[in-house]
Amino acid sequence: MNERMREFLTRLLDARGPSGAEAVPARVWRDEAATFADEVWLDVHGNSFAASGPEDAPRIMVAGHIDEIGLMVHHIDDEGYLYVQPIGGWDPQVLVGQRLAILTDHGDVPGVIGRKAIHLIDREEREKAVKLKDLWIDIGARDGDEARSRVSVGDVAVLHGDTMELANDRFAARSIDDRIGALVVLEALRRAAEKGLAVRAVSVATTQEEIGYRSGGGAATGTYGVDPAAAVAVDVTHATDHPSVDRKEFGDVKMGGGPVLTRGAVVNPVLYGLLKEAAGRAGVQLQVHAAPSATGTDADSMYTSRSGVAAAVVSIPNRYMHSPSQMVAASDVEAAAELIATFLAGLTGEESFLPE
Repeated sequence: MNERMREFLTRLLDARGPSGAEAVPARVWRDEAATFADEVWLDVHGNSFAASGPEDAPRIMVAGHIDEIGLMVHHIDDEGYLYVQPIGGWDPQVLVGQRLAILTDHGDVPGVIGRKAIHLIDREEREKAVKLKDLWIDIGARDGDEARSRVSVGDVAVLHGDTMELANDRFAARSIDDRIGALVVLEALRRAAEKGLAVRAVSVATTQEEIGYRSGGGAATGTYGVDPAAAVAVDVTHATDHPSVDRKEFGDVKMGGGPVLTRGAVVNPVLYGLLKEAAGRAGVQLQVHAAPSATGTDADSMYTSRSGVAAAVVSIPNRYMHSPSQMVAASDVEAAAELIATFLAGLTGEESFLPE
């Protein structure tokens, strides 16, 4: 991973923007896209787009979601403590004692997530899993009036923590799901444009994926607007190469083992084959994930857009998903970008995605 890509990775991962409030990381993404793409734009749902290649050619969409999980303030009591609801899927156990930033109209307000100290918890309670309703946010306010003057119901928050670089070129950050996918689709567009494009490649940083299981999130409207012939969702998937994971149940996916292609009902077999061929040309080692029904990614919204879109999923192995310290290997990120760039640059614009 070169220095430019590494610097962009850090800026994007450290930007704060949970589902429904993605404006800051989306702006970082569009600023980077504007340095090379033919066209960059934004839609009403906050999806960000960058396109390169002939304008009159078939459109191929590659998308990674720009949002992250977070918290939303829903009650402020008279003592000045804040209570929150989840934005996306949290394990409350990882929240105890965390520092966070509450994103308000007049700037970020720091806070900590409080719980009774272990000395004050009786033996029976210690053995029970903590629930989110048992936690609170302490911003240091003297009382409710002061707290309400600084924070409002509906303000959102993310955990505080900068990207950390570990041994063997690995990165840990709270927002890897799925800022890393948003980075990959933009880097892939850059590389594909340099290789030469016969199709109109459109990279998209979609919004609201973490809460889009009912509405389809920004991918639903974004895909409708682009109207692509084919679309590839780039997300993270569970790396299962750490203790306490049953690979017979969750599959065998290794961090550093290369990007992961999904196989299943949502995935168009022709598009899957083209991505597999592109991996061979690019010298990229692949892993495979089985998804017999829904994929749990933006592809679930993409493939039913309009009268149907050929969809596929490329994933980055991720340890400790939906935690403050998600982890990926730089080699997998690099390989995923090169795979998708090779795929895009290899298209003629005359492909049929009919599963005959």
